[in-house]
Amino acid sequence: MIPIEDALAHIERHVKRLPIVSMPFEQALGLVLAEDVFADEPMPPFPAAAVDGYAVIAENGPGWHRIVGDQMAGYIAEIEVTSGTAARVTTGAPIPPGATAMIMIEETEEQDGRVNIKTDPIEVGAYIRPIGLDIQQGQQALAEGTQLGPAELGLLATVGRTNVEVYRRPVVAVMSTGDEIVEPHEIPERGQIRDSNRFTLMSLVKQTGATVLDMGIISDKQHRLESQIETALTQADMLMTSGGVSMGQLDLVKPYFAQRGTIHFGRVNTKPGKPVTFATVDGVPCFGMPGFPVSAMVSFEIFVYPALRTMMGHPDRHHPRQKAMLEHTFRHAPYRTEFHRVNLYRNQEGQLTATSTGFQGSGRLLSMVEANGFVILPHGKSDYETGSMVEAVLLEII
Repeated sequence: MIPIEDALAHIERHVKRLPIVSMPFEQALGLVLAEDVFADEPMPPFPAAAVDGYAVIAENGPGWHRIVGDQMAGYIAEIEVTSGTAARVTTGAPIPPGATAMIMIEETEEQDGRVNIKTDPIEVGAYIRPIGLDIQQGQQALAEGTQLGPAELGLLATVGRTNVEVYRRPVVAVMSTGDEIVEPHEIPERGQIRDSNRFTLMSLVKQTGATVLDMGIISDKQHRLESQIETALTQADMLMTSGGVSMGQLDLVKPYFAQRGTIHFGRVNTKPGKPVTFATVDGVPCFGMPGFPVSAMVSFEIFVYPALRTMMGHPDRHHPRQKAMLEHTFRHAPYRTEFHRVNLYRNQEGQLTATSTGFQGSGRLLSMVEANGFVILPHGKSDYETGSMVEAVLLEII
């Protein structure tokens, strides 16, 4: 049974980034840039109006101005603003030559082809977006390692980058094992339970931005298990199994990983999730997840999540961690490092504070439903008293 730090080191050593691919930018949501992106032209590419109103010469000041025409968005009108004149201009439209300021329509009164400018004083450049205000020509718009969200995709559209180089989206095969497992829509017979692990694990995979390959429920029959594992290895970039990694007679996953590849660890000094297994088979990372639902979910967040982030090219692979204060006493057996499910919040002083989600049984999914993080209770120490400061793993931004 190895320390958590050693287990993570094995994963880091044997899991690599996936190949770089080029794709249309609108298909790259959630992926990570594999290149720097620069703007070929400034934005805006011309002086543009920031409001609906009138373009004037600021030095003329307030008062009545003769209207020389309209400048709407999308074209260049053949008008010029000279002393004592003004032009109607809509938001986003080019500023006519000669004008040095925009006046909001709310600050004006129009009558008989003239407009009364009420703003006083008028500042040069008021409500005009100069060339390159948002992005200058040649400026780096996005850096390699940036995850592409809605704002980033909009920026790519702005600079005209319709194809981008990104790290490929991983395909993760997920299967549950065991004769006692049935599908959620089925009525379990005596000795059977509905499969929850496959669905929680597939959902966690999707949250990372990876693609799921659902391999279903595999019975505890060696030929059936081996056949499905081999199929997964040819179709996926990562394999996750649920169950079959303990020490029982029908725990067949770990022996097959050992037969076909290399097991890098098979037991970790952690609670929950002690039997979590990591192997590589034909270069494919394979995770044997515990059969208890909470153990599987916690093991995913601690071990599989950083592996997937590595494959996708993220510079920050792990969930963020911060110091948190315990709001009450946490009972702890000192022989294993525990990831205790908690509700994290900030108190009136802004201090991150943790309260337990209750009974921490490995089968109690309610302890995860109510959690937005874990506190880490290291091995070697017993109970942690109220007010103790410990490290917390944040599953959400708090």
